[in-house]
Amino acid sequence: MGEEVVNPRTSWQRVVLDDEHVVGFLSANFDPEAPYERFRAVLWRINVDADEQRRGIGRFAVEKLMEEARQRGFDHVNVIYDTGDAGPEAFFRSVGFAPIGETEFGEVIAQVHI
Repeated sequence: MGEEVVNPRTSWQRVVLDDEHVVGFLSANFDPEAPYERFRAVLWRINVDADEQRRGIGRFAVEKLMEEARQRGFDHVNVIYDTGDAGPEAFFRSVGFAPIGETEFGEVIAQVHI
């Protein structure tokens, strides 16, 4: 809430439902004309309700993201994140992302081939 979609043409946002309950959220962007390659097919955010974690919800959401990317003609998806003990690195590695570089701010750029 309070965030705005920068480009509705390229933004891809989805919720994950368990029955009628929202248990997760994913925000990505698909823009083959983005000036930086790392932003052409990128996972911006993934959230899974704390009480619902470790049930495969995040993996399911990332798999759906990869299906969408494939349908749009992409062969990989990127994600950018900060490292740290409480960070998302273990999750991203568990779903196939591998570090390929860093941003100018020291964040990890990771990629999964689809």
